[in-house]
This record gives sequence, C-alpha cells and structure tokens, in this order.
Amino acid sequence: MTMPAESTVSTVPAESTVSTVPAESTVSTESPAPRVLVAKVGLDGHDRGVKVVARILRDAGFEVIYTGLFQTPDTVAAAAVDEDADVIGLSMLSGAHMTLAPAVVAKVRERGADIPVVVGGIVPDTDVAELKALGVAGVLTPGASSEAVVQAIRDAVASRS
Repeated sequence: MTMPAESTVSTVPAESTVSTVPAESTVSTESPAPRVLVAKVGLDGHDRGVKVVARILRDAGFEVIYTGLFQTPDTVAAAAVDEDADVIGLSMLSGAHMTLAPAVVAKVRERGADIPVVVGGIVPDTDVAELKALGVAGVLTPGASSEAVVQAIRDAVASRS
C-alpha cells in the first residue's frame, strides 16, 4: 500500500543500519503492539539517529510512527493524540531539550492526554533530573544501547497502566 505524498507519517528507509535486539526483548504478540511516535522537534535537521531508533523499535515489535524533521511541540502533541500513541520519543541533538521537551509534555497535557515522553540524544547528565521533574518519562544519553532504547520505551508504556 502506498501512502499519499502529502502524508505526514514516514516510514524508516530499508537501508538504515541498526544493531539487532535479542528475540527475548521483543514485544508480546498477544496484544496490539504499543504505538510509539518518534519526532524531531525544532530546527535540528540531523535525522539519521532517529531513523535508527525507529528501526530498533520496529524490530522489537513496536508500531512506529515517524513524523519527520522540524516539528513543533504542538504538531507532535497533535500527531500523538491523533495517532493514539502510547509513547512519544523525541530525538534532541540541538541543545534545546530543556525548552522543547517540556513544551511537548505541556502540549500533550493541554490536549487532555497522558502520553509519556522519552527524550534521547545529546542531553548532559546534569539536565536529566530536571527533565524528569518537568514531566519527561525517560532520558537516553549518547551511547545508549539498543536494549536500553527498547527498555526505556517499555518502561514508559508500563507507566501508563
């Protein structure tokens, strides 16, 4: 099935290179796969990492919706609510994580939704506690393994239960 050109949801290209996640870490097929919306917020145009993360999550059994580059907190919140996402994953490489991640959390809450937000990227260790205090469910720093990415999303999904 081909998606219309004007669609805001993209697929992860087949040529992306990722490490594999062990089979025991896949999501159960007995219930619908958790839906993870991944996005690049702000002016950060580096998308290789978010595509790799999307592929890791897909290979682990999650349904992944990638919104693409240059999203605003409001467009991410709207897409997450419209897509009935279980978790939002933000890729932040621009240094704007202290402004944009809490803004996404706020916009999601303004829409009456309780969707956990996980941030990954260039986040100094000194900012992690403050991001969590501002409502971010999880933070992945540089060098996080595939297993850590999958576990952070699993933990965020479990926090909704």
